[in-house]
Amino acid sequence: MDFLTAMTGTATGFFGTLLTFVLVLTVVVFIHEMGHFLVGRWCGVGVHAFSIGFGPEVIGFNDRNGTRWKLCAVPLGGYVKFVGDVNGASVPDAEAIARMDPRERAVSLPAQPVAKRAAIVAAGPIANFILAISVFSGAIWMSGRYEIPPRVVAVMPDSAAARAGFEAGDVIKSIDGKAVNTFSGMQRIVSGSADSSLVFTVQRAGAETRLTATPQTFEETTPFGKHRLGRLGVQGLKGDEGKLVQYGPIDSLVLGSQETYFIVERTFDFLGKLIVGRESVDQLSGPIGIARVSGEVARVGGVSGIINWIAFLSVSIGLLNLFPIPLLDGGHLLFFACEAIRGRPLSERVQEIGFRIGLGLVALLMIFATKNDIFNVVASWTARGT
Repeated sequence: MDFLTAMTGTATGFFGTLLTFVLVLTVVVFIHEMGHFLVGRWCGVGVHAFSIGFGPEVIGFNDRNGTRWKLCAVPLGGYVKFVGDVNGASVPDAEAIARMDPRERAVSLPAQPVAKRAAIVAAGPIANFILAISVFSGAIWMSGRYEIPPRVVAVMPDSAAARAGFEAGDVIKSIDGKAVNTFSGMQRIVSGSADSSLVFTVQRAGAETRLTATPQTFEETTPFGKHRLGRLGVQGLKGDEGKLVQYGPIDSLVLGSQETYFIVERTFDFLGKLIVGRESVDQLSGPIGIARVSGEVARVGGVSGIINWIAFLSVSIGLLNLFPIPLLDGGHLLFFACEAIRGRPLSERVQEIGFRIGLGLVALLMIFATKNDIFNVVASWTARGT
């Protein structure tokens, strides 16, 4: 009986995780592709297909403009195929364009001015950022934020804070010139600054004092795997000593934008440290890791947790698509920038080579990230068994 109960729980957890993952990714991908679609239509470009997922079509329909809207079997992305595209990655189809009559050629994507093509391509990531800002801002406006002042209650012995001269009663006002209003805001900056020197401005006995501290590195295990974070070594007020702060629509929009910018900033900070060897590539994660986090968020955070995870993932996918890698939106924008500077498009041969390189890079990234995901899953199972 215990065995059957365990198996049932595992199956329920697996299917729940899978369902949440598909839901989260579908929302993010739909918004991204809808950005491309709406701006493309606004620019007068014809659309052959709007697809959520890849592979065989599961269900679909044609709208009055001839666009095929479809849901496909592999829910790991999506695409908008414009007139004149070889595929959903917006690779131009020169042969097909040459065979088109003038009226059809006029509504093809490659026939549009470079500014319109750039706007259509950039609209996908921009839509992701708008979604994230809307979610974060809406949550703050409707529910407010529970805030704990950045006051030091205790300093841990032999910690970075103790060595820097922090004292109980200190109120942290800024870090490296950035204003700090909450204890969680201080923790965010510190956690992303392991082994980096930070200058703290603290208020002590009515006067401001500057302290320099280097947060110590520690490892935290998450569904994404192990992450190296910074620790200062101070304790703040208890949770019930904070207060719920309500914000108006404008302030909520500002805070939601700041939340989105914070994710972007942390991503670039991680990539910079990865390049110089201060972060490990084993922290990269792929679809399996995203699925695991989706399931964990649904289990712990419920609906509100899933909504916030959608916003976080939307920022990440929008930012990833802006990387200057052919096949991604950023690669297309790079080609368009070259075209604008040169006054003519890059040759078909150069673009073809670029797209092949981009495909190889994306494939290698996916393989490597999936390998990390598998190792993390195995490590998690092993840990549970010990």
